[in-house]
Amino acid sequence: MNGNKRSKVPDWADPDDAPDLSGPEWVERLAAVKARPGRPKAAAAKVSTTIRLDPDILDHFRAGGEGWQSRINAALRAVIGQK
Repeated sequence: MNGNKRSKVPDWADPDDAPDLSGPEWVERLAAVKARPGRPKAAAAKVSTTIRLDPDILDHFRAGGEGWQSRINAALRAVIGQK
């Protein structure tokens, strides 16, 4: 540090550090970007619920990686004859 134990500014610069985005050119560019927080909206919103499944069933779907909940949903739709 630069002699002051409380200083949070190092006296060296890391070339891999992110650039300073507080300059006017960046403030203008960032303000122009529309923020879209959250997940994309589906035509019909999903309902959060709790369901008890046998461990081997859950292991089977989770073994396929991300999207395991959607695959369970698709399997249940197939059982009731819906796409």
